[in-house]
Amino acid sequence: MEEDPATYRILRLRAEILELGSAIRQLQREGLDDAAAQLLIARKRVQLDHLVKSDTADGHPNIPGRHCS
Repeated sequence: MEEDPATYRILRLRAEILELGSAIRQLQREGLDDAAAQLLIARKRVQLDHLVKSDTADGHPNIPGRHCS
């Protein structure tokens, strides 16, 4: 079964956000500046939100991990 390109991008963005979150926690533990990583994760979250909303509007509401109410 082949993944929809939008679904693949959503899953990839979620994985990137998880990695960035882990990197931010590690930087904070080490007492290092995490501002660049915080900015990047904020941008990725906006991208993800936009992609999920546009994919749902296009009639693809069954995105893994997405709960519709």
